[in-house]
Amino acid sequence: MTFLTTSTSVAAGLLEPFALDFLQRALVGGSLVAVLCGVVGSWVVVRGMAFLGEALAHGMLPGVALATVLGLPVMAGGAISAIVMSLGIGALQRRGRLSYDTSIGLLFVSMLALGVIIISHSGSFATDATSILFGDILAIAPADIVLLAVAAAIGVAVSAVAHRSLVALALDSRIASVLGLRPRLAQAALVGLVTLAVVASYQAVGSLLVVGLLLAPAVAAGHWTTRIPSRMLLAAALGIVAVLGGLLVSWHAGTAAGASVAAAAITLAGASWLCRALLDALRSPRHAVPVGASPPAAEAPSR
Repeated sequence: MTFLTTSTSVAAGLLEPFALDFLQRALVGGSLVAVLCGVVGSWVVVRGMAFLGEALAHGMLPGVALATVLGLPVMAGGAISAIVMSLGIGALQRRGRLSYDTSIGLLFVSMLALGVIIISHSGSFATDATSILFGDILAIAPADIVLLAVAAAIGVAVSAVAHRSLVALALDSRIASVLGLRPRLAQAALVGLVTLAVVASYQAVGSLLVVGLLLAPAVAAGHWTTRIPSRMLLAAALGIVAVLGGLLVSWHAGTAAGASVAAAAITLAGASWLCRALLDALRSPRHAVPVGASPPAAEAPSR
């Protein structure tokens, strides 16, 4: 009984910060971001588009910086900037005859440099740069939660509607074309989903750390799932755990909230890999073949 009482007291003390309104909003808003990033991040990992996510996170910097300097909504500025970069990548591929990663690399550096130039001309460089690069999840307002809920709903809906096309695209674009699933449209939808996730996640973790929340939960979920929908659900759940853990660490250890959330997500990915590796190591001796014994007959792979 004493142990249970002590455990309950410790848990209550640990979760006490969430009695504050701004931390409740941070948890709700961060959880919505985690759901969106869990869905979109699963496609990003499967498709191998991590570099695009990183580039778009930096590609929105000029729009966010300009909106900050002019006193306009930063989410709108970031969205416009990210969309311009997405269109620029496509234009360089078609007209400049450059490869996909080369086009991303050129625009990535260009947009990042432009953003830094804009920020450097503002009167509060340090404050603006910190907010832009690392986010401010503790400043999420009720209106931001509504926008994040809408963004998460759109992301889930688009992913569900385009599921077959995105699966075919992830396997082979030629297969998607033969099946009449319009791989170019599927690719555009996927880029749009990544843009939506990056822009929506900006306030929570900033442009530098958004890729961690986009990729880490999906990577962690990949060790335990074989189907994309299951991976999305687990990635969203792990993302919410990362938000909760990051906020608690930030409160009790006095660390930056956005960076703590991103670090918690990366930690979960590492822990997931370690647990999977240990579990596989424990199972492997059961299938070991004794010296001199004949190996068992090969089994047909399961579907």
